[in-house]
Amino acid sequence: MALPTVPLGRYHRRMTAAVKLRPSQSALDGAVAELRLLLGERLSTGLAQREQHGRGEAYHETAAPDAVAWPQSTAEVGEIVRICARHAVPMVPFGAGTSLEGHVAALQGGVSIDLTRMNRILAVRPADLDATVEPGVTRKQLNAQVKDSGLFFAVDPGADATLGGMAATRASGTNAVRYGTMRENVLALGVVLADGSLIRTGGRARKSAAGYDLTRLFVGSEGTLGIIVEATVRLHGLPEAVSAAVASFPSVEAAVETVILTIQSGIPVARIELLDPVQMMAINRHAKFDYAEQPTLFFEFHGSEAGVVEQVERVKAIAADFGAGDFRWATRAEDRSRLWQARHDAYYAALALRPGAKAWATDVCVPISRLAECIAATVADIRAETLLAPIVGHVGDGNFHVTFILDPNDKQERAAAERVNEGMVARALAMDGTCTGEHGIGAGKLDNLIAEHGEGVEVMRRIKATLDPLNLMNPGKIFRA
Repeated sequence: MALPTVPLGRYHRRMTAAVKLRPSQSALDGAVAELRLLLGERLSTGLAQREQHGRGEAYHETAAPDAVAWPQSTAEVGEIVRICARHAVPMVPFGAGTSLEGHVAALQGGVSIDLTRMNRILAVRPADLDATVEPGVTRKQLNAQVKDSGLFFAVDPGADATLGGMAATRASGTNAVRYGTMRENVLALGVVLADGSLIRTGGRARKSAAGYDLTRLFVGSEGTLGIIVEATVRLHGLPEAVSAAVASFPSVEAAVETVILTIQSGIPVARIELLDPVQMMAINRHAKFDYAEQPTLFFEFHGSEAGVVEQVERVKAIAADFGAGDFRWATRAEDRSRLWQARHDAYYAALALRPGAKAWATDVCVPISRLAECIAATVADIRAETLLAPIVGHVGDGNFHVTFILDPNDKQERAAAERVNEGMVARALAMDGTCTGEHGIGAGKLDNLIAEHGEGVEVMRRIKATLDPLNLMNPGKIFRA
């Protein structure tokens, strides 16, 4: 089947194309003066702080804000927004800075609003399996707090991201195949809008038919519609038994077919992660493992003791039919932690394969029945371009990632990576998939969004214009400014 034409243009040009003129110096001076009166030493215009807040964990160039503010309360966030709005100064929310598509880059300057000091866990309700937190609370912080209640927060993107940032980017991760993404795990939000007003969306009821679903509107809005200042999230019971395993396969196709049949068989696996041979080589070197450098699946099983045993036996039988090697088990908590930390460190392990290089991580998601085909075609493209580009994937829900390891000074290599990315996105869209399963649009996939949603993007623009008529909330992200 012919792939649809994707009007992409070049990746790095797309970021600079979104940049507009910064606010006037007089407007900045006025806003900074008012913010300093409000925040004192919790406002910085120092270059080091500004540059730190102008980049995430990606290949995008730094775009530093003009100032960095550290609010400590919802009231302060509201006042910061009102000050910036009066002076027409852009605002960029900032959490842990782990985003991969340029979300925190201050493309038009302005003020980075760092929410990490709003890090209180406001309420934990074990009987209702939910908790309410400020946006700077990290997932590890919340899990440490609720562990003694026999609960855990399930969304695990790898990085110890803030929950506000995870909600804003609709984060996902290794547990999504069983427990869902932030879309399913956020019940309610407190959001400061572009005029400084506060709204609360949703509630703690497990379902509602009352009006528009504003919670889902703000989950994944990437800071372009408002600033998340509070989140109520689902918790889950800690499983009685947990077991993890690693198995290698003769081909990527065999590994993915194992995943597909496992999901189609209704086996409630908690995690299924794919790592290609290049990524396995990187992990072996980085984490000092000795796994076979073949296509590999990382599994984790949750449930009762008997339930986990049943899941394991069924998956082993399926894997054997596709030529899997012996399963290597990690049942002790410390062994599982080391195993999954190695998976979470895949990005840094890949970077270590080529000292001095830069990483460009990208992702797509397709219906699971098309996953093997999509990955195989992407691998062929990578080989044809002779690139170093490991693949990992949350393959239980059809999502996989390519991390291009590039010489930052080699324009031809960068262009080759762009060709592979454009082909991968076009292929995913042709398969009724999406241009990003979890990285988001940010400033890096602006044209991909248009290719995916067409006229639907205009509806999104109208929503943006209604809630943020001056285009001050993280401008240049999701849409061109």
